[in-house]
Order: sequence, then C-alpha cells, then structure tokens
Amino acid sequence: MKKIFILLIVLSAIFITGCGKNSVDTIFKDLTDKINKLDSYTVNGNLTVKNNNNSYNYNVSVSYMAKDKFRVSLVNTANNHEQVILRNDEGVFVLTPSLNKSFKFQSDWPYNNSQIYLLASIIDDLNNDSKLTKEEKDSNYIFTSSVNYPNNPNLTKQRVTVDKDLKITKVEVLNANDEVEMTFEITNIDYGPTFDESYFEVNSIINTNTNNNNTAKDNENTTDKDKENTTDNNTNNETTTDTNESQTPSEDKDKTTETATLEDIIYPLYLPTGTVLEEQEKVDKTDGERVILTFGGEKGFTLVEETVSVSKEFTVIPTYGEPLMVGDTIGAVTDNSLNWTSGNIEYYIVSDVMSAQELLEIANSISTDATVASLK
Repeated sequence: MKKIFILLIVLSAIFITGCGKNSVDTIFKDLTDKINKLDSYTVNGNLTVKNNNNSYNYNVSVSYMAKDKFRVSLVNTANNHEQVILRNDEGVFVLTPSLNKSFKFQSDWPYNNSQIYLLASIIDDLNNDSKLTKEEKDSNYIFTSSVNYPNNPNLTKQRVTVDKDLKITKVEVLNANDEVEMTFEITNIDYGPTFDESYFEVNSIINTNTNNNNTAKDNENTTDKDKENTTDNNTNNETTTDTNESQTPSEDKDKTTETATLEDIIYPLYLPTGTVLEEQEKVDKTDGERVILTFGGEKGFTLVEETVSVSKEFTVIPTYGEPLMVGDTIGAVTDNSLNWTSGNIEYYIVSDVMSAQELLEIANSISTDATVASLK
C-alpha cells in the first residue's frame, strides 16, 4: 500500500510538470499559428532606442495587410517629427511629410533583417532559433531567441513577452552583454482590422498630412481673427491720430524665406584609431549651405552636411540602399555609404575602406553636442 501511495505521488508530480511544460509549448504553437494566419493587423506602441548615452523614444503605429503591404509610422516624441515606412506593390518608401519628400527603395524590407515592431518578423526569429527558450512568469509567457541585425551584429537576441490572450505585450532586443538596447512596449493589437486598398498608397499619407496641416492653419487663422476682433472692439472708442502708423504693413505677406544656414559644423564623437580630420570646406548652394569634411588615415571617409530644403511640391527621390534606423531618424545604407536627415541637417558619409557597420558607428556618434575638440 505504501509503495502504491509513493507511486501515485511520483506520477502526479510528472503529470503536473508535464502540463506546465505543455502549456508553454501550447501557447507558443497557438501564437505562431495565429500570427502566420493573419490577413491583417494593427499594432500601436512605444519604442525606445538606446544609442551611446542617448535614448530616443517613438510612438509607433503599424498596419499590415496580406500579402505584402506594410505601413509603419514612427513619431519622435522629442520633436514630433514623423517618418513613415511604406511597402506596397510599387516598392518600399520612406516618407518624411514635414519635408514633403519620399525616398523610394528597391528593397527587400522588411524581410532582410529583424524588425522589432513587425509580428511576422518576431515570430520568424523565434521559430528559426533551435536554442529558443520558453518560460512562464507572472501569468505571462516569455520567449527568447537570437535575432538578425546585419548592420549591428552587437544586437544578438530578443525577449518576447506574451499574455494569456496570445497578444505580444513587449519585445526587447539585447546586446551581447544581455543589456537592453531597444524596447517596444505594445499598447494595442488588433488581429482583424479592415483597410481600404488606398491606405497603403503614398498619396494617402501625403493627402492626410496636407489635410492636417490645412486644418491647423485654419485653426490658427480663426484664432488670429478672434484676436483681431477683440482688439478692434477694445479700440473702437479711441481716436486715431495717424492712419498710416496704425495700419499693419503688408510687406510681410510677400516676404520670402531666407536661405538656410549651418550655424555649427557637427563633428563625430567617435573616430577609428588613426583617423583624423584633414580638411573642411563650406560652400554655398542655391537653397542653403554645405560642409564637406574629409577624414584621412587607414579608415578614411568623407562626411557631408547640408541644410535641408522643403519641397514646394511632393517629391519622390529614387534611392539606392536599404532603410535603416540611424540615431533619431530613418536613413539609407549601402555597402559603403550612409545618408540620413536629423535636426534640419542632411548627412552623407561615404568611404572606400569602411564597412556599413563601421560607418553606422560613426553616424551614431554624431550629435549637436559634438565639437572639434572631441575628436580622438
């Protein structure tokens, strides 16, 4: 009888342990099946990206429609600057509504590397890792796998948190030292939205931005008229001594925007060993200024900085390379060059002897706090 009792205890322990393991495995399988079968989804959340001693925060909105349409809006919370990554039948676009410009890529994005805010990419990384770990913690399920960021191999793994309703709540990307470099906290997921086909067209994004700008201008004009009416009411009983002095000059209406200038030259805070600044040149261009910095040494490169111009009409610019997050914005990377816009300055780095990864390291060290005295 005693042996039977002990046997029952052992069997019960095995059964309980097995159920626990199966529950994690079942959740993972159900999550994978669910994501892979989706015809559409929307995801909203907050993305934090660490870069050296800086931290950038974005409000992210993702929309997907099968088979191959993506629309990702990233709004920098520090300056409300928005960029939109769009994939449709015509290609891949990175739109910057504030500049009235779009860069068009012939790119495999988002399939050429891991994407922290795209559900299929997250699931693919989990499924492709034979060393995937699964655990249950605080009523959530945590899955950890390797990731693929070819231009930043220091990013080595992702940690994905899923709730009991099969919704991903947080994704963290860690470096080789298990330090979190990127965090995407999801605030809302909809696994069954409907979209009009035009939602994934370039014009729909530009038209939306134009309408928003017009609405903002109308509100400003209404406010200004209210102020004028208030002023008129307050001065109705006053005597005008000089009509010419009391009139508002009309010349401001015809004033043209002054040519933009580079107030400061921005220098990298990081340079490869032995690389030094050899020459710098500032030149005027039609709508602003350009600075050319030439760095020599074993790892020589050229850095160009120029003022950004806003196009009067929406412009699509064919671009070679791949979209890539650079500092606080999205840029374009090729095997030997990097191009991005930040703080109303457009940057371009090119080198015959440096890899894209090395150029990205230099680019990520560029900030408005950099000075020539910081060069090493």
